[in-house]
Amino acid sequence: MPHSATRLWRAPRWALAVLLAALGTLGPFSIDTYLPAFEGIAQALGATPVQMQQTLSAYLLGFAVMNLFHGTLADSFGRRPVVLVGIAAFTLASIGSALAGHIGLLIACRALQGMAAGTGMVVSRAVIRDLFPPAEAQRVMSQVTIFFGVAPAVAPIIGGWLFVHAGWQAVFWFLAGVGTLLWLTAWRALPETLAPAHRQSFDLPNLVRGYVLLGSDRRFWLLALASGVPFNGLFLYVLSTPVFLTEHLGLGPTQFGWFFVTNIAGIMAGAWASGRLAGRMPAARQVRLGFAVTTLASLSSVVGNWVWPAALPWAFVPLTAYAFGWALLVPVVTLMVLDLCPERRGLASSLQASVGSVANAVVAGVLVPLVVHDTRQLALASALLMGIGLVAWHRVRAQVPLPPH
Repeated sequence: MPHSATRLWRAPRWALAVLLAALGTLGPFSIDTYLPAFEGIAQALGATPVQMQQTLSAYLLGFAVMNLFHGTLADSFGRRPVVLVGIAAFTLASIGSALAGHIGLLIACRALQGMAAGTGMVVSRAVIRDLFPPAEAQRVMSQVTIFFGVAPAVAPIIGGWLFVHAGWQAVFWFLAGVGTLLWLTAWRALPETLAPAHRQSFDLPNLVRGYVLLGSDRRFWLLALASGVPFNGLFLYVLSTPVFLTEHLGLGPTQFGWFFVTNIAGIMAGAWASGRLAGRMPAARQVRLGFAVTTLASLSSVVGNWVWPAALPWAFVPLTAYAFGWALLVPVVTLMVLDLCPERRGLASSLQASVGSVANAVVAGVLVPLVVHDTRQLALASALLMGIGLVAWHRVRAQVPLPPH
């Protein structure tokens, strides 16, 4: 049962949303900040394009693997300790990245960064559902998504500026500073929302039972695909920015921010709309509306790229609309996943994040190299990823009963 939110958090609710968004955005923030320095790092360390791609793939794989355990640990030891340890490890890995003198060490430090960065995202979702009932949780989740959108918008701007004026190491020193500040803030302000009586025992049989229980629930896998894979339709472009923005659109490192600003504006607008619709529109209808927007955006992008060469400003318009549709549906589907297993919300959040992270890693390591040099293939791959989520949603609605929401 949820705790009293007013007892555990006495500050304004928007301040809680900002804190949880900061925790949740640490993972994507540490990707978006270093992307503008991609080519500079390669030149400084003598790295091949394949090795540079491994710095991203190692991060995403580490993120995916540890996401399986962040929530389980939080179900056993509480939310606060897991968050604080995770942020501390991220900070140390950022320092190691800044000091890396060869590409192998950078890849290892990036893997450690990824393993630690998912802590905040996984645990913050569980904290929201610990504190609030469904409709209110959707509003808070939407607020988190709005604030979540600010960091990726400014991250490439900061990363590009630091790279141009202070070198690529400054990017990772900056991330270490962010980790330190976030750790101090969480230590002072983050409440413990999981009562001792509700914690799970940390032993192997109990952990296995939890994974088997949720892993055998078909609803979980379909909902996880519906929420996680469509994001990759947009993330595909994020990972492709060094080529998409420079080779196809002719932008420089300090101009990367325009891409992120327009797409984050779509995410923020969609999240705001999702919060406004909470309790006013049935959850399933809201998800359908979100998928309708992403479908139209994907089709527009495919047709546009097949008819015209990629150019500004039209190349950004379908992506912004896609971001709006995704943000409209994802708070609803995320809460549906958490409510499948109320006594193990951390575990549910972990497995959901892992599905998305594995998809991220596959997109980064396999799909991006195949399609990045052709905007028509980029648009088609994005549409196919969205289609996977759409099919999963229709299957879960048509064949498997959902919990009340």
